[in-house]
Amino acid sequence: MKKHLLIVFVTLLSITVLAKEKKKKISKYDYIITITTEYGTMKGVLFDETPLHKANFIKLCKEGYYNNTTFHRIIPNFMIQGGDPNSKDTDVNNDGMGGPGYTVKAEFVPALKHVRGAIAAARMGDGVNPNKESSGSQFYIVQNLTGTPFLDGQYTVFGEIFDDLEVIDKIVSAPRDARDRPTKDIKITITCEKVKRKKIIKLYGYKYKKLENIN
Repeated sequence: MKKHLLIVFVTLLSITVLAKEKKKKISKYDYIITITTEYGTMKGVLFDETPLHKANFIKLCKEGYYNNTTFHRIIPNFMIQGGDPNSKDTDVNNDGMGGPGYTVKAEFVPALKHVRGAIAAARMGDGVNPNKESSGSQFYIVQNLTGTPFLDGQYTVFGEIFDDLEVIDKIVSAPRDARDRPTKDIKITITCEKVKRKKIIKLYGYKYKKLENIN
């Protein structure tokens, strides 16, 4: 009996220690992403709950991959889409077809919804992409005031814009052709800056979901 109780005690102690270690692993720093356009500048964060997408986006951002790409698809009351390297060239017919040559495994998190300002990964259709893997670089930002919940669980939401959401409205209102491509290129520059999470909270009022885990 004593041996059994000892085993239970050790198990509970191990669980407690592991839980504390897990909390300690959450960095006190995070990245602010800044998307600059002629219509204004947006700032956002990427979610820790989607680590593959977060790491990939930051990597491309640091490489300057997104600079001089465009928002090549804009649909009012829906979203704006960008991140395609093909949009840097003069051939408008290949916009929306490019990428870095790889995909990112889907990371569906039920708590991460397609709300207004959500950043999500574009992808190929189910017919050729049954695992719903994300484009290696293309993304979209939800513009609809009530979100686009019908996309939840279909496309990976991996971040959100928390500052200057009005810029999205300005972009989506730009003149566009029958294919929803802007008639004038909307070029973007994306940078990322490592900042203390508490500073992000103080400056922008951003609310992290797990504040108790911030050191």
